[in-house]
Amino acid sequence: MRNGVVSLDERLLLAARTRLHDPRADRAIGRFSRLGEHGAVWLAIGAAGWALDRTQRARWRRATATVAGTFVLNTAIKQIVRRPRPRLPGLPPLTSTPSRLSFPSAHASTSFAGAIAYARLGLPAAPLCALAAGLSLSRLYLGVHYPSDVLAGALLGGAVAGSVALAHPQPALQSEAQRLAAWG
Repeated sequence: MRNGVVSLDERLLLAARTRLHDPRADRAIGRFSRLGEHGAVWLAIGAAGWALDRTQRARWRRATATVAGTFVLNTAIKQIVRRPRPRLPGLPPLTSTPSRLSFPSAHASTSFAGAIAYARLGLPAAPLCALAAGLSLSRLYLGVHYPSDVLAGALLGGAVAGSVALAHPQPALQSEAQRLAAWG
């Protein structure tokens, strides 16, 4: 069974790595994907929320720490699992990576942790989830992760953010006017 799963993982990666590619798209997706390195875009969103939303400053700090903690946990799991990055014959990766380890995807784990944590603070969930999905899928397109790496990363990020949400229940939702006033 394991060979069937690995084979499926490789077939899905090969499809992602060979479909809808052209040099302009490769460059654009490579630049976009760099936003997710070390959770950077998610940490930046958290820092902006912390700085601008005075009424929820402690919650923004916790949400940003959730993203950072997810990255640290992801890195530790990578060191334990030690799965090498994919190598497809004739299809080198389209971007460099900070390590040679693949499982789980840090882009996916920090992205889904950030999307969940920040949506709980009142940011619109749809754009956050779209950003998380886009950053995660970019790693397949660029050939630096297997689909199972991305899926495991998304599950890890969701589990960490969900655990934090359970440990810190959300207060009653603010009205739209109250949220806007907090940012102003």
